[in-house]
Amino acid sequence: MLNRRHIRIKVMQSIYALHQKNSNDIEKEEKFLMHSIDSIFDLYLTILSALVEIQKKEIEFLDASSKKHLATPQEKNPNKKFIQNNVIKSIADSPAFKQALDKRRINNWINDDSYILLLLADVKKSDIYERYMLDKKNSFEDDKKFILDIFEKVLAPNEKLYEYLEDYKLTWVDDIPVVNTQILKDLKSLSKDSSFEVSKLYKDIEDKEFVSLLFRKTVLNEVELAKEYIDKTPNWDADRIAEMDTIILKMAICELLKFPSIPVKVTINEYLELAKEYSTPKSSIFINGILDNLVKEFTLENKIKKTGRGLL
Repeated sequence: MLNRRHIRIKVMQSIYALHQKNSNDIEKEEKFLMHSIDSIFDLYLTILSALVEIQKKEIEFLDASSKKHLATPQEKNPNKKFIQNNVIKSIADSPAFKQALDKRRINNWINDDSYILLLLADVKKSDIYERYMLDKKNSFEDDKKFILDIFEKVLAPNEKLYEYLEDYKLTWVDDIPVVNTQILKDLKSLSKDSSFEVSKLYKDIEDKEFVSLLFRKTVLNEVELAKEYIDKTPNWDADRIAEMDTIILKMAICELLKFPSIPVKVTINEYLELAKEYSTPKSSIFINGILDNLVKEFTLENKIKKTGRGLL
């Protein structure tokens, strides 16, 4: 689920938070970092469970409507295509999904079901829903296409859902796009004969270790890392360099010198992207110039020691 870029973003944000607090409590901030990353899995389960709960609410609504004293013929015999959607059923019936919900105690929508009703209303008034309900075809692939379209075009960009998730946990704001992308991948890979499988938070143990290593190696060596670029910015007063730029530079230099398995080009490209997204408009140009000069210097001084994948 998590890629290296998102890991770098979370580490960058934690280092920035450490600076803002003027704190030296590295262990406390590292625990918060690991907890905020761990909670991404809760976000994944929360959004997935919203799909299941939307279907449940429609089942309840149709059942209540059919039992009304003066129920119309349509209410007595409603179109059940949505409540019988096999993709949502596959998620709801998945042992791995149920186990994960129980283990992580994900029950947001029990207390906040008003949001599910709002999401259900948005789904039902969409053209995607109308076309799906009118289509007489009933196949797993049709069900899957409908859910993919509804998720991508109605739920993922839904402002009500976004506001709820942001209010529930502020650290989720930057995680929502990553989680939505993963859910779309999971839905696309689902087949009629397979059970829904819950994605892992980390690709492998190396990625999990990368979080702590990048955070600690950067924070514990900030003074030394800063010395590498201070002399390369003669036209810039150190105090005038945006704080986020200094963090990005330190992290990039740390990767260049202390992570032998990461290729130089990967490091430079990744941190330029972070600068474009999280710092000032001119930051990427500024950072690119410094890193380019540093790589040339480090290479001449034989400071960059790359092995394995780092040689690519």
